[in-house]
Amino acid sequence: MPLDWTGGALAAGLACYRNQQFFEAHEHWEEAWNRLSDPEKLFVQALIQVTVAMHHFENANRAGALSLLERAQRKLEKYPGQFGGVEVAILRDDLCAWLCALGESAPAPSDVPAIRLVDG
Repeated sequence: MPLDWTGGALAAGLACYRNQQFFEAHEHWEEAWNRLSDPEKLFVQALIQVTVAMHHFENANRAGALSLLERAQRKLEKYPGQFGGVEVAILRDDLCAWLCALGESAPAPSDVPAIRLVDG
């Protein structure tokens, strides 16, 4: 099943993520995740983990954020540079920067990991 980012729970979740409403994004994406099967289901689960990690980071839980970003990165390594309409390679690069910063107790990057659609 291809992922449809033009409407429904995926689009609503992406809008929330981009507005840094991470808890709400997680809720929308979990609704979509429940209806998917692999490989899309595992992919959306990784996006949910990124979102929850950002929620943890916002709430000063660096250890929780680091753990979830590591799990998301491991899942995303299984996917090509573009999957499900998302620029996965860009997201993986951003996660790498976040993982390095959190792992070294350095300041986090100024931007959240980018979830960019292939068509813009």
